[in-house]
Amino acid sequence: MLRKLLNDEVKARPRKNVVQSRNFPEMLEASIRRYQNRAITSAEVIQELINLAGEMREASRRGIDLGLSEDELAFYDALEVNDSAVQVLGDETLKTIAQELVKAIRGNVTIDWTEREAVRAKLRVMVKRLLKKYGYPPDKQEKATQTVLQQAETLCKDWAA
Repeated sequence: MLRKLLNDEVKARPRKNVVQSRNFPEMLEASIRRYQNRAITSAEVIQELINLAGEMREASRRGIDLGLSEDELAFYDALEVNDSAVQVLGDETLKTIAQELVKAIRGNVTIDWTEREAVRAKLRVMVKRLLKKYGYPPDKQEKATQTVLQQAETLCKDWAA
């Protein structure tokens, strides 16, 4: 029953941010699995769940603290997944890239872009150029591009409507 309640709560969170929508269910599942395997006590699993709830609240506040909209924060998180990019570029550059991504993708969104490979290819080129422009680590660009495109697909469903 606890698992259902928590899964429903995690699923009820906005799914606009693909990085967060991956991380929170994984953390929840790991805590429950450790509890079921008797690796942690009831008190410890409750503490982990309280910590998870705090992290979810903190993630919601990050956008405000960084001065980013919810959509910009989603792209920022997609770029920030790569630790070396954060170290090389820093927060300000990642914020700028995220803001430019939102602007560029919003300006190029079409209602059926998720179904047309030509539009995807255009967005892929646009993302790669933007990452290169700001010196995103070349060895991490492909993974970042994939994550950004997943994020774009998620947000474009709302934008195209």
